Parts: sequence; structure tokens; C-alpha cells
Amino acid sequence: MFYMEGASMTQRPGPQLAIIGGTGVYAMDSLQDVETVEIDTPFGRPSDGIRIGTLEGVRVAFLARHGQGHRLLPAEVPYRANIWALKSLGVERIISISACGSMKEAYAPGHIVIPDQLFDRTRGRAGTFFGDGLVAHISFAHPFCHELSHLLCQCARDAGAVTHEGGTYLIIDGPRFSTRGESLIFRQWGVDIIGMTAIPEAQLAREAEICYALMAHVTDYDCWHESKEPVTVEMVLKVLQRNTALAQQTIVRVARALAAGQLPAECACHSALKDAILTPAHLVPAATKTRLQPIIGRYMPA
Repeated sequence: MFYMEGASMTQRPGPQLAIIGGTGVYAMDSLQDVETVEIDTPFGRPSDGIRIGTLEGVRVAFLARHGQGHRLLPAEVPYRANIWALKSLGVERIISISACGSMKEAYAPGHIVIPDQLFDRTRGRAGTFFGDGLVAHISFAHPFCHELSHLLCQCARDAGAVTHEGGTYLIIDGPRFSTRGESLIFRQWGVDIIGMTAIPEAQLAREAEICYALMAHVTDYDCWHESKEPVTVEMVLKVLQRNTALAQQTIVRVARALAAGQLPAECACHSALKDAILTPAHLVPAATKTRLQPIIGRYMPA
């Protein structure tokens, strides 16, 4: 069910691009002609109202992952509701903005990392739309969209950010930061950055056949660095306040590139379920089909 503040969605095209803003990024100031859409999903309400506007000629949706005022812990974020809602609006690409800690000396606070791999250390998060009589196994060897990630990296560099392309993002549950012992072991594993929210967000985006890329803002050295102070909320927010303008400028450049057709209309991400669904349609409960129509409709109508 949809209801809106502002103009009716039927008067405008749906958003092509969505921005999920993490810690410190609760709005997109450059959006014009903005309306707020509230959506009820089969997985509950999204983190917040979805603000839809125009940016460089592209319709863009913005969703604050933790809600306005930062009300949701990483493990409390309604990831399935967020992705289902964005998919139902017609979103084809998602850029996630997240704070992260650095596990390498070269990735300094203030830098941006566009990772190409994930390492999941979360426990018990609802990480799939499937179940209840419908089985699917997505390919997730490469969890981020390569084309969108590469464009995002270029745009961040053009905006003036020191940007690292590639790297493995370790996801922990939080909400606490790492112990020093954990941090030292994580470094031995060879991961590059550490955070709390890309899982299950990235895998749900893949199930929903949405291209997904992540702009990780390095805020600290976790607590492994002997000559630096252990991470604190104050430290994280101080860096993010400096980097907010870079994030906004990067997204403007991404929208401009999309408007200019710098990415192909179709991507392998857009057909991720093509060979992933195992259950024959006639065996899937009608309620499951109905609940997942935005996700599976092209393969299995209700």
C-alpha cells in the first residue's frame, strides 16, 4: 500500500536510481521536485519515508537506512522492506553510502573505498526474500555490480575524493565496535574495511535483480592501529561531516552519467533470478507468489 506527501506518483515516472544513506547521510539536498512516499510492504515498513526527486534529469529515490534521527541499530534495519519497496517503485540501481573502519594503513580516514567483495560475520539477520514454499539460490561470487561500482569510483575521484577501487568489506553485527583482539585477527584475514550494514542489503538487492554498489567512507582505523585512538562515535561523525559534501557531489556526477547513457540499459544483475529459482511455479503457494510479485513477477506471475 502506498500513500504520499506531495504530488501523486502517477504524474511522474518512477525512480531509476536509489541512494541508501548511512550514518551521517540522512538527505540528498540536491534533489528537486521532491515528494515523500510511504510504503507498506509484506516485510513491514521501510526504515523511513522514501523521498523521490529529480537530479540531473534522472528520477532518484533516497532512503535513510537508519531512519531520520538515526533510530535503528544495524541489526534492526528492515532490509527486506527497504529493498522490496525500492523494487516496487521500479528502481534499477542502488548506491549505498556507509561509514566504515579501515583495516589497512593506506586507507586513511576521509578516504572512500568502493569495495568489490564482502565477508559476512553477521548472525541471524533475515537475508533472503525466499522460503515459504519457494526456493532460489542466487550467484553471489561477485556481490557488487562491476559497472556501477566502476562508475561510482570515477565519479568520486572527479569529486575530489581519495578513492580506492576494490577491496573486501567485512560485515559484523555491532552495534559495538571491535575489540582489539578481534581487530588484529580481522587484519590477519586480509580484509580491507569493516562495517555493519552491507549484509543482507547487497544480497537482497541481487535477489531483487537491482544493480548495487557501495561507497564506503573511511572514518577510523578500528582499534588495531597502535598510534591512533580507538574508534568512537565522535570520531566517525567528525569525518562524515567533512565527507558529506563529497558524497553529495559524487551522486550528482553519477546521475549526470546515467542521464548521458554511460551505463548500458541492461546488466547481468537485472537477470540474477533467471536460473536461480528451483521450485516449479505450480508448487509455490499463491500467498508466496503474491507477496513476492515485485521480485519474481517476470518469472512467476501471481
